[in-house]
Amino acid sequence: MSKYDDASWHYGNDFPKDLAQENASTHIGMYMKWCIDNDLISSELKKDSQAGIDSVKNNIITGAEFINSYSDGKFLSTDLSDIGRKFTNDYYEDNSDFSKNNGSYLDDYIKIFEKIIDKKSVYHVEDSEQNYLLIKAKIDSKFKEWKKIYF
Repeated sequence: MSKYDDASWHYGNDFPKDLAQENASTHIGMYMKWCIDNDLISSELKKDSQAGIDSVKNNIITGAEFINSYSDGKFLSTDLSDIGRKFTNDYYEDNSDFSKNNGSYLDDYIKIFEKIIDKKSVYHVEDSEQNYLLIKAKIDSKFKEWKKIYF
């Protein structure tokens, strides 16, 4: 089992004191929502968290709320299906050949929300459906590129 991200990793020195700690999960949650929406999650996660998954799919809760409520702020390899894990290893992680050549998820997240991040911080990006749709389009594009290379 690998841990891709953990909200608690972000609570350190550069985390804004004026924000709730839940804001550390926004970027993680947007990626998790994309995985849920594309059915790239594991059967174990479905079994353990079906109510939360349904709530994400029906836009009752955000991906960040799911991460915080159902995964203790953690994003783990065991949350994902085989294909979801392979894509995440190549795109969410920044040390793969794919991410080195095409950019990583965090690179794309920072570019998309550059104006907010430049003025404040990566943690100030609002956890909203509108923002999710912006990053979703980029992840969709990267997933399509990735599948051309690896499948």
